[in-house]
Amino acid sequence: MQLRPFVVLAAGLALGACGGEKKTETPPANPAPAAAPAGNGAPITGATKIVQMVGDATGSRFDPATITIKAGDGIRFDAISGGPHNVAFDAAALSPEAKTALVANMPAQEMGELSSKLIADKESFTISFANVPPGTYAINCTPHMALQMKMTVTVQK
Repeated sequence: MQLRPFVVLAAGLALGACGGEKKTETPPANPAPAAAPAGNGAPITGATKIVQMVGDATGSRFDPATITIKAGDGIRFDAISGGPHNVAFDAAALSPEAKTALVANMPAQEMGELSSKLIADKESFTISFANVPPGTYAINCTPHMALQMKMTVTVQK
């Protein structure tokens, strides 16, 4: 029975030799472009408007639900009650220029591209609309979409 230790040793050497080789990965031929860094955009050069985010017995809402601003203005979103809330744009509905400007101007896109972090009651979140082309932009609160918490921002020249 001197053969058994030899078989065990040979099997161990054979297993150790398998898979020990390092493989190099080939990078993809067309890597996806890196996303623009959020929050490193243009500063607010005009007024800062305030929109309250409210959740109470009458529902969840942005107050006001429609707002008109000038290019260069900012909007500070104040979470008043019923949080957490967030500020989310529909990226598919934006022009490439608007999307690029908003991605750059929007800090803390922790819930996905063009979707802010969750804002607890008594917290604020500010977005610059500098370099954002004139137009109408729909915003919603992702946690309260089923409650129709949405608003419209019109950016004028």
